[in-house]
Amino acid sequence: MSQVEGSSNTYFVIVTRGHRYDQTCLELIARKKHAYIGMIGSRARVAKVKETALLNGCDKAVLDQLYSPIGLSINAETPVEIGVAIMAEIIEVKNKKMRSSGYSKDILHAILKPEEKTGRNVLVTIVARKGSAPRDVGTKMLVTPEGRCIGTIGGGCMESEVLQIAFQMLRSDREKSQLYHVDMTGADAEEEGMVCGGVIDVLLEVI
Repeated sequence: MSQVEGSSNTYFVIVTRGHRYDQTCLELIARKKHAYIGMIGSRARVAKVKETALLNGCDKAVLDQLYSPIGLSINAETPVEIGVAIMAEIIEVKNKKMRSSGYSKDILHAILKPEEKTGRNVLVTIVARKGSAPRDVGTKMLVTPEGRCIGTIGGGCMESEVLQIAFQMLRSDREKSQLYHVDMTGADAEEEGMVCGGVIDVLLEVI
């Protein structure tokens, strides 16, 4: 478990043979980035594990978000059915989280409403992410011909760099789409103020 880095797209399920192992796993996981932590066990057992984890310095806000009883309530009985219930809950959490990425109302309005169409726009989408980049995969931003940005992919020097590419595409009739790699790690990135770290791939599309 100590070798699992964790991220905002990592889903942890704690299913061990006993109270002691639950305790060790939860305390390790609670200090990592995560999208979901679920733990199987009786209410009394889970409460005891959470209480001890809190005494050992774990963040109460993280422990309060622990999913237990684990899995959606589908009257699961067999091990296979319990597995389905757990995965269904993870899918539900994932899809609710993804709704905060995707197309915002403002972006959809600018794309679909005729009065907002002042020319070509560039739609920017994060398609890959590694490390501690500020936004998740699926995050979108629209760049209009007059230089207005609707939404954000994280701000700072990284976003400014992507904007320059978008402006070049708006001035050119040749490029319709482009995949751009942004590395926010290392000395060069630190000098440019990209202090959050991480690596992203961004798809820019003229629409």
